[in-house]
Amino acid sequence: MSATEVAPRLAIVKLGGSVLTGLEAYQQAASFLKREGGDGAWRIVAVVSAEYGHTDALAREASELAATPDPAALDLLWSTGELRSVALLTLALRAAGVSAVGLNAHEAGLRSASLDRRGPLHPASEAVEFGGLALRAALARHAVVVVPGFLATKFQQIVTLGRGGSDLSAVLLAEALGADRCILIKDVDGYFTSDPATHNDATPIASLTYTHALAMADANCPLVQRQALAAAQRANVPLIVRSFTSIGTLVGEPIPARHFALAT
Repeated sequence: MSATEVAPRLAIVKLGGSVLTGLEAYQQAASFLKREGGDGAWRIVAVVSAEYGHTDALAREASELAATPDPAALDLLWSTGELRSVALLTLALRAAGVSAVGLNAHEAGLRSASLDRRGPLHPASEAVEFGGLALRAALARHAVVVVPGFLATKFQQIVTLGRGGSDLSAVLLAEALGADRCILIKDVDGYFTSDPATHNDATPIASLTYTHALAMADANCPLVQRQALAAAQRANVPLIVRSFTSIGTLVGEPIPARHFALAT
């Protein structure tokens, strides 16, 4: 890089299962990432969930085979949903002309720091560290790196971060990589004063403090995983919660409106 060139900025963009609903949705997501990434001004880590309904379907399959599925086997089974999304979005990005690569959970680098080898990961109380050599190397070569959300490793074993854990994955990666933006793509335009599905007078909320967002989570608003909100508050990682087409809601300390969209 010459002295006059500017290093690309980094965005973490989480794509939830509610927006990954079929092959056309992966194409829409690829178009969004291509458009928002600009002309090489950004590197993007796309954190993907399993396709809508896939995790529940896998859980049902497991329960048909075992009354009480082994947690380790269940985590391994669930991981196939996220890895499927990684592969499909990577294929869609390449078909759209974007330099992209998909990584597995071990390459993505989120891992438990616990000395206890037994049992699943408990992200509410267990430290998660980042060993991201493979991810950093991929970012140096590609415009978009697609990684699985919801997953980490614990002594090389696949473990999960709780339902909605892709939100937490995005926050942890944003903190570890020092990302400029952390964007959570949902199937709604952001936070509202009440549930827009049941209240016609619901109005969008432009910004929330971490404390307010956590209070809404405690009041049964599941838009963003509570553990992810707590991690964002601890690390002071601002979140932009939005749909593909909206400006969204900023969660965190106030920052200029231009931070809502990558291309601005």
